[in-house]
Amino acid sequence: MDRAPRAVAPPPVTADSGAWAGTHDAVHGGEALVRITVQGRSPSDAVVLHALHVRVVDRAAPLPWNAYRMDNGCGGAVTPRHFAVDLDRPRPLARPVDGLDASSAEVRKIPAVSFPYKVTSSDPEELLVSARTAGCDCRWYLELEWSAGGRTGTVRITDGGKPFRTSGTRGEADVRARLRPRALDHRLELWTNRVTIWPVCGST
Repeated sequence: MDRAPRAVAPPPVTADSGAWAGTHDAVHGGEALVRITVQGRSPSDAVVLHALHVRVVDRAAPLPWNAYRMDNGCGGAVTPRHFAVDLDRPRPLARPVDGLDASSAEVRKIPAVSFPYKVTSSDPEELLVSARTAGCDCRWYLELEWSAGGRTGTVRITDGGKPFRTSGTRGEADVRARLRPRALDHRLELWTNRVTIWPVCGST
């Protein structure tokens, strides 16, 4: 954010992190994590998830701002599928990668699994996207392709209707303040004729 440490208000509770980040005009530095929980409308009618696309709408030089290191955000109840995005590539892709499940006493490796996935109301999927950049101030969004019952659709995943914004922090100071992050959590409910998106974990 474009503020000196003395001008940054104390970190809020998680539920207020979105408003706090908005007040400070904060931008994700280096990496943005987007968690997408997807489920169907009924336990019997499956929705097939076919692909997750990355769309970059604008690139500029990295912002010359202070970088504040933040704590981890809230977790989910579903073990996620992990995806890595390199925003510095000319055509970024959401690439499936191995992840770690630390929900139990023993941490286990989650092998990367490519699309397609099937979801129902009782068998959801969680997609955790890690989008990184070192060389740009990028504005971007995601598109999730799905089909069910002979119908197809594409869901645009944004930051409250606006593109996500992630800036490289290369060469900038790292102010190690213990701040809570702005959550980027989305829950999608998909079925044959309707798509609903609403935030969870106190995001905006």
